[in-house]
Amino acid sequence: MCFITASSLSWQERDFCTFRTLIEAAAKMNREEFKSAVLEGIPEQLPPRQERDPEQNHAPRRKDILTPAEKKLALRNALRYIPKQHHAVLVGEFAEELERHGRIYMYRYKPSYAISARSLDEFPHRSRQAGAIMLMLSNNLDQAVAQHPDELITYGGNGAVFQNWAQYRLCMKYLAEMNDEQTLVLYSGHPMGLFPSHREAPRVVVSNGMVIPNYSGQDQYEQMNALGVSQYGQMTAGSFMYIGPQGIVHGTTITVMNAGRFKLKGGDGSLKGKVFVTSGLGGMSGAQPKATVIAGGICVVAEVNPRATATRFSQGWVDEVFTDLDLLSERIKKARKEKEAVSLAFQGNIVDLLEYMLEKNIPVELGSDQTSLHNPFAGGYYPAGIEFEEANRMMAEEPGPFKELVYKSLRRHVKAVNGLVEQGMYFWDYGNAFLLEAGRAGADVFQADGSYRYQSYVQAIMGPLFFDYGFGPFRWVCTSSDPRDLTVSDRIAAEVLEQLAAEAPDDIRGQLEDNLHWIREAEGHQMVVGSQARILYADSQGRIAIAKAFNRAIREGEISTPIVLGRDHHDVSGTDSPYRETSNINDGSAFTADMAIQNVIGDAFRGATWVSIHNGGGVGWGEVINGGFGMLLDGTPEADRRLEGMLHWDVNNGIARRSWARNEGAIRAIEREMERSPLLKVTLPNLVDEGLLEPDD
Repeated sequence: MCFITASSLSWQERDFCTFRTLIEAAAKMNREEFKSAVLEGIPEQLPPRQERDPEQNHAPRRKDILTPAEKKLALRNALRYIPKQHHAVLVGEFAEELERHGRIYMYRYKPSYAISARSLDEFPHRSRQAGAIMLMLSNNLDQAVAQHPDELITYGGNGAVFQNWAQYRLCMKYLAEMNDEQTLVLYSGHPMGLFPSHREAPRVVVSNGMVIPNYSGQDQYEQMNALGVSQYGQMTAGSFMYIGPQGIVHGTTITVMNAGRFKLKGGDGSLKGKVFVTSGLGGMSGAQPKATVIAGGICVVAEVNPRATATRFSQGWVDEVFTDLDLLSERIKKARKEKEAVSLAFQGNIVDLLEYMLEKNIPVELGSDQTSLHNPFAGGYYPAGIEFEEANRMMAEEPGPFKELVYKSLRRHVKAVNGLVEQGMYFWDYGNAFLLEAGRAGADVFQADGSYRYQSYVQAIMGPLFFDYGFGPFRWVCTSSDPRDLTVSDRIAAEVLEQLAAEAPDDIRGQLEDNLHWIREAEGHQMVVGSQARILYADSQGRIAIAKAFNRAIREGEISTPIVLGRDHHDVSGTDSPYRETSNINDGSAFTADMAIQNVIGDAFRGATWVSIHNGGGVGWGEVINGGFGMLLDGTPEADRRLEGMLHWDVNNGIARRSWARNEGAIRAIEREMERSPLLKVTLPNLVDEGLLEPDD
């Protein structure tokens, strides 16, 4: 079976179903009704019971991990959100949710209105900054954006915005009512309350999954999350900064493109006619096919979840879908011969795909993996050899045998990767804990000295070429939700980059030229899903210059409403992650987390509109500390002052840390920045003559 092709559908046809759904929902509830529903918060009257929508992509049933006493505690914790007169009705309902799903999501309290990134003025608010935050968190829960919207999960299998719908309702009410002299505090999705602060303070401070370090194991996360006291915010899920798969596509594009340039032997560095094989069509991994096409190559991507495949196909993020490996093989040969830029999805298991390619001697130039192995036993990795639905059953009902199947599959997975590498494929770890979990499974991923046989993409590409120089995933969102404002912002950003590239030193001119090409082509690649947003890798100088130009355009009316600035946590300074973002830190400090903690503190008092700090993200709970920010540009002089101070710190903190680790590019970058910024004084390393460290003969 094979169903082809996306090219036969116009974008208008692809988006028609989503558009019709939104129009129908809008007809049911006008703006004033929406505002009233938000301001109601948790209603005094019990809403009607809701069943899960069978057409939605739902989170798998979670492990039954609580003792009988802990289940009572989970119910007690959930009911404290609800007026007491409803407890007798809801105690049984919540107990049923806990039994059936492993969590208490409070489906009854899911609002009846469509959740999406409406324009800023459609949200009820007294504070414009708070209104922008409402827009951003709503985008994370949009049905067209979120992986499991009914379970409040944006991406990565368990990357949550909130733990339950009562938290969502309470947070939206607080945001609607607060003013610019208050700060909303969120503990792992729980709105602790509004506290007096001041206009220069963040409007919201978010923490997710922050637990005592010795209690950060996987089962401890499952227990705390089931109790309703902690959550896994991933990176941009729990910090309200997710912009759909576009959010990672630029970084994926430059990773794949530079893998072709610097890691493939022979040729001109072009990806024309070359194959990149990988897995995953989820919220983050779904960027891989689009990125490969933009880079000019052939992407072959496996996905086990039929709903995820259908979503990415309907949105145009994958061109063709196959369920027959022989037909897929023929299509790969044709694409290679004609040097097509095309993305081909295999609806099935990545292990089956890799083993087939190895057995049939199908040439593969590049390879990676983006299964959600930070969450290997609860929906992040589906083992080969069993059906998708059976895997969902086993992970909840037979977690021990399921874990063994995952590890067995990982051993096969790695064996196939190793075989393809022997045939000439270049493979990298995509920071999804692939090597980490494969090593725990006993797979053949280690060299004789105990190090991994494959590098992460940060070690090999992104670190030395981008992060060390301060380039990272800067992003912005137009709060008008008007595509015309996004078009204007793209043009403004391109004009700024043109000027910077013309004056750039040789060691960063190439990065700037790649980024300039990206922003010029971005609109044509139809990457917007949800909010009117754009991703652009930029350094400190570029981010500040672009933000100033945006603020001026807002002030002068060229852009109609404020813009939200942000970034992925996967950036120069925001994340301490020894298997990903800081994997090219080689002074022994890769497992420390001072940088991420200092970063969020510094952002908070330098003018961020909201800040967040998370345990977990990308590689898993207990494996990373990461943080982020959001900043509203409203055209005012105050916004100019805030953006310059905060963006400068947000990038240069990480460059300073990387330079102290003796990373050559970072040393050059921070020396240049000290010349530009007289108030910046960074401690630089004195490099040691390696001969002095060798023992005398």
